[in-house]
Amino acid sequence: MLTDQRTADAFANSWNNLPAGSVYTRDQFTDWMSPLTAADVAGRQVLELGCGNGSQMLHLLDWKPAFVEGVDLGDAILSACKNLAGRADENWKITKSDMTTFCGPGHDLVYSIGVLHHLDCPKDGFDAVIRNVKPGGRFHCWVYAEEGNGVIIKLVDPLRKITSHLPWWLTKYGVATPLAVPFFLYAKTVAALAGISGVEKLPLYQYCCWISNRDFRFFRHVAFDQLVTPQTVYINKATIESWLAGHADIDQHSTYIIMRNGNSWKFGGKRKEA
Repeated sequence: MLTDQRTADAFANSWNNLPAGSVYTRDQFTDWMSPLTAADVAGRQVLELGCGNGSQMLHLLDWKPAFVEGVDLGDAILSACKNLAGRADENWKITKSDMTTFCGPGHDLVYSIGVLHHLDCPKDGFDAVIRNVKPGGRFHCWVYAEEGNGVIIKLVDPLRKITSHLPWWLTKYGVATPLAVPFFLYAKTVAALAGISGVEKLPLYQYCCWISNRDFRFFRHVAFDQLVTPQTVYINKATIESWLAGHADIDQHSTYIIMRNGNSWKFGGKRKEA
C-alpha cells in the first residue's frame, strides 16, 4: 500500500501538470480498448480502475455509457474532475480510493489501462477488476509486457530507481526531456526505414512505428511516465494466462490475450453468469 501511494502521488504530479483534456488520441484509446467497441459500452454501467486525469474516460463517454465511474488513489482525481466537468455529460463520477480494495455494486464493464504493472502487487489489481464485474459482465486490461521490452528493462529501470526520488519538475525537464530527444529521433528513423529488410529486427520496432506519429511532447510524456514512477513490473504472457485460468468466476471460453505494438498485452473476457 505504501508503494502504491507513492506511485499514485508520483503520477498525480505528472497528470496535474498537463494541459486540460486527454493526453491520448481517440485512435489510441480505441486501439487500447480493442477488441471492445462502442457497442460494448453503450447503455452500460462502466468502471475504470486507475483513472488518472480522466484521459480514458473523456473518450469513453463518447461511447455513450449509462454511467462511468473512475477510481484513483492519488490526487490526479483533481485534474480528472476538471477535465470531465467541461463535458455536457453528467453520467460520471470520480472516486478517490485504493483500487486494490475498492468494491462497487458490480458493473457491466470494468477496465484498467496501464495501471496494474505499476502496483506493488499487480495480481491484487487484477483480482479487484474481476471482483467489480457483475455476473455476465466484461473486463479488459492493458499492461507492459516483459516480452519485447528488454532494452527498456535494462536501461530505464536502473535510472528509474534514481529519478523516482527526484522532484517531479527535475525529472520531467532535467532528465525526461533530454532523453526524449534520442528516443524521438530513433523512433522517427525506424519508422522511416520501415519496409527495408532487417529493420523489423531493431529493438522496439513495432512500438516505434506506432509512436512515430505523435509529436515530441508525447515522447516526453512517455519518458516522464517511465521515470517518475517508483514501481513498474513487466508482465509476461504466462503470468496473464495464470491469472485468467486461476479465477473460477471467469468464463474461460471468453478470454483473450493480444500483443500490442510488440511490447504490451491487452487481455480480458467475461465473468460467468450467476
